[in-house]
Amino acid sequence: MKKIALVCSGLLLSSHAFASALYFYEIGTEDTALAGAGQAARAQDASTIATNPAGMTRLPDHMFTGGLQALGGNIDYQLDNDSRQSPGNVLNVMPNGSAFYSQKLTDNLYAGIGMYGNFGLGVDYGNWAGDSVIKKSSLMALTVSPSLAYKLSDKVSVGASVNANYGFLSLTRDVNGEDKKEKDHDWAASYRLGLLMQLTEQTRAGITWNSKTDYDFNIDGKVRLPQGDYTLPITAQVNAPQQLMFSLVHDIDKQWSVMGDLGWQDWSQFGAPNITVGGSQVNNTNRMKDTWHTAVGVQYRPTEQWRLNAGVAFDSTPYKDQSDVSLSLPTGDEWRFGTGAQYQITPASNVGFAVEYLHMQSSKVASPEVFSGSYDHPYLWFASVNYSYQF
Repeated sequence: MKKIALVCSGLLLSSHAFASALYFYEIGTEDTALAGAGQAARAQDASTIATNPAGMTRLPDHMFTGGLQALGGNIDYQLDNDSRQSPGNVLNVMPNGSAFYSQKLTDNLYAGIGMYGNFGLGVDYGNWAGDSVIKKSSLMALTVSPSLAYKLSDKVSVGASVNANYGFLSLTRDVNGEDKKEKDHDWAASYRLGLLMQLTEQTRAGITWNSKTDYDFNIDGKVRLPQGDYTLPITAQVNAPQQLMFSLVHDIDKQWSVMGDLGWQDWSQFGAPNITVGGSQVNNTNRMKDTWHTAVGVQYRPTEQWRLNAGVAFDSTPYKDQSDVSLSLPTGDEWRFGTGAQYQITPASNVGFAVEYLHMQSSKVASPEVFSGSYDHPYLWFASVNYSYQF
């Protein structure tokens, strides 16, 4: 699955703003280290609230998991017109954090709550040819996720989360030689349903559905350029599509486990960005398609204290044509490569660390023509540390 939520460069250049370029699986250290593989079926700490709430039924009576994450990389945009100044790398390093708590209420009922951010981005275009449209932009978002899980039997559990999502957007652009900053915030609701099944003593499967999430940010969309007047949509809407994730985990023996994912996201529902130039719409065609995610991962436990992880994942592009992408959504096919480890400090506590590299397919921006250019060989990196305590 794919593409959710980085606010990118030309946020206001789209009617639905597709301000998300990526959906981040990188919430917990093992999700990062395994490139998301097995996420809906692993349930190894309280961060399962974000990937499959039904997984709480596999946890101890009380468990806390907290983590710190960082994102960086290179998203370099070069204009086709060499005589005009290009922004170069627009990506800033972005920190993030998460906290999850799960508790057993009865023999069959579990409750938990999670606070995390799995989308957001700070971008800085600097003094470039289009700084009157966008110079800097940042989106910060926090999700609070109360969750319940119920064990239907020894082999089947169900779970649900009601997510309260708070987003804050700021946009800076050049107006007559001075920086003008606008900002807005919004609340949005979303939902998550999960099913966890113990197929055999060594194999379990998980299925998770996430609903669509919409943020609305009201920004002044009128921009006057020497090349003409641009009327950008007054409302920039950040969309995260509904998605399905199916995961399997198989324990080969006490030391080795293998796992995998198959996921889908409904990106085709979002159509295409619309920009009004001199009263006429351009690019008013559906250039988006649904996306698919697949991942494989392996866990190795050389001792009782250590758990080593590695994984690789592929996410397909949401574009029908990589030569005609939105300035606000520079993405394509993606490959993730992750690795990391968990260390059991005491019987009740463990710490983990992970790193991941994401290679993104190059793309070209065809319109508006005045800002046409290319994103060549963009990439991201993730780093994560987590701590878990059970009591």
